Amino acid sequence: MHADTYDSTHQAIDIEKRERRVGFLTPYLTVIQIIQVILGIALIVSILLQARGAGLGSVFGGTGTVFKTRRGIDRLLFRFTIGLAIAFCLVSALGAAVPAA
Repeated sequence: MHADTYDSTHQAIDIEKRERRVGFLTPYLTVIQIIQVILGIALIVSILLQARGAGLGSVFGGTGTVFKTRRGIDRLLFRFTIGLAIAFCLVSALGAAVPAA
């Protein structure tokens, strides 16, 4: 019986510590979720634009040949996708850490 009380007390203390660390962000939880949805949609679009074998050069009138290295707008889109993925992960972790109202 004592172990159950001990565990529940420590869980309550851990929850209080977490709420003190990120609890001030609770009013912004909706904004964080909207940002997460926008980043998710942008990430999906940027991944779909990188269809294998159909580089963006062919979209703008290029020959459509496949190069081993990314060049021009393909490289920019690749780096942008990496940035979106990192931002999405960070916002998701932040959203998961913020306690609900």
